[in-house]
Amino acid sequence: MENLEQVSLESKRLILQAISLEYTEDVFREFTSEITTLMYPKPASSLSETEKIIRDMILQRENHTDLVLVILNKEHLEFLGICEVGAINTDTPELGIWLKKSAHGHGFGREAVYVLKNWVDKNLKYNYLSYPVDKRNIPSRKIAESIGGKVFREFQQTNKSGNLLDEVEYRIYK
Repeated sequence: MENLEQVSLESKRLILQAISLEYTEDVFREFTSEITTLMYPKPASSLSETEKIIRDMILQRENHTDLVLVILNKEHLEFLGICEVGAINTDTPELGIWLKKSAHGHGFGREAVYVLKNWVDKNLKYNYLSYPVDKRNIPSRKIAESIGGKVFREFQQTNKSGNLLDEVEYRIYK
């Protein structure tokens, strides 16, 4: 597997690159309670908490367990969000994405996940990719379906903010 520190992916409109502390303020500002309503994590309560989370993401990358990438608009290098592939040291990695509110509705999520899946297909050996998403998050469900995802199971869990999530797990095969 290539050096994960050097992963930089491009599409027509986006650059995906390894997360760094440079994006701490962007993540803190944009990863809000509105964005996380239908997600498992909750937003950080402080800039220092966000920095700790990013440091953990960097450590996971160094340990080859997770790859977290920032999504940037190629034209202006504007921060748009984060996509990731977790559990890369297993045969069932998990895809995830979030975009800041102002980036919704422009197809950036689909474009980012498509590029990430292409990287995964070339660099990881896996049985399937997992893509868990709340049933109510129709745009994210469409992303999973656009890369061949099929619903494998349904389950409920309480997220870190205390909200009940009604989830489906998509499985995506090569």
